[in-house]
Amino acid sequence: MARAAQVVANISRSFEAKVVGQSRLRETLLIGLLTGGHILLESVPGLAKTTAAQTVADAISADFRRIQCTPDLLPSDIVGTQIYDAGKGTFVTQLGPVHANIVLLDEINRSSAKTQSAMLEAMQERQTSIGGQEYRLPSPFLVLATQNPIEQEGTYQLPEAQMDRFMLKDVLDYPSPAEEAEVVRRLDAGVFNQDLKPAAAASLDSVVAVQQLVGRIYLDPAILNYIVGLVYVTRNAATYIDQRLAGFIEFGASPRASIAFSQAARARALLHGRDYVLPEDVKALAHRVLRHRLILGFEAVAEGVPVESVIDAIVAAVQTP
Repeated sequence: MARAAQVVANISRSFEAKVVGQSRLRETLLIGLLTGGHILLESVPGLAKTTAAQTVADAISADFRRIQCTPDLLPSDIVGTQIYDAGKGTFVTQLGPVHANIVLLDEINRSSAKTQSAMLEAMQERQTSIGGQEYRLPSPFLVLATQNPIEQEGTYQLPEAQMDRFMLKDVLDYPSPAEEAEVVRRLDAGVFNQDLKPAAAASLDSVVAVQQLVGRIYLDPAILNYIVGLVYVTRNAATYIDQRLAGFIEFGASPRASIAFSQAARARALLHGRDYVLPEDVKALAHRVLRHRLILGFEAVAEGVPVESVIDAIVAAVQTP
């Protein structure tokens, strides 16, 4: 635990040296990194999503790739393809950018459904198939997908079943005036100059070691029942929460939500220096685990009811152990 705490602290310091504020984003990225779960980030442009991903990759000497999704992006542009070598008379396999430790899928909803499916298959299976040959993805492997909520023209909305494959979905807010001023000061000071890349704060091997420790964090049966109870209420909300809010829910969360809760809660406990999970860990993750898994009907959109309000009602309805 002491070694794990040191690794986490070193990565956090590297993150804070470049990224101003965004403490929840830092926690989300670290949870994804330590559990191998993938992250969906939603925000308006310019809130340091790419910078945050690049900073985490630099902190652990990870191979980082950024993929700008566009409507004409093909699956082979992501997973790789075979190219004919005329000199040798054979096909040569060229691996795609998904074969990296940290992959940033920028504006994933701008790629076609076929390309989205290829990427999500790589996320789930941790391998790609090119010319009948399977290629394992490196470890650790983390996908950060972003989407812009203010512009829907020329986009392909992610299907609900595919959204479920992301462990967490975080929604980023604008920085405060003081934080925004600090961003400008750091930009003027050359903090974001790529030529001044700091030394790595941790190694890939140390990250893998901490990943193995996460699975050993103690999760009490009472807290496991609490997690399952939260997910159960999302499917049977009319019995437990206000009828008006319950009527907005079309579909509740799948068992993947319970798995995400248990894995992410263990990682959050470790980030806070504990070898056991508290109910507060589960509550702190409720929005990030459930906001993309609860499917609300058009009435909720028409009345402007955010999914977070429904989640808060569900958390309040389930007794804390």
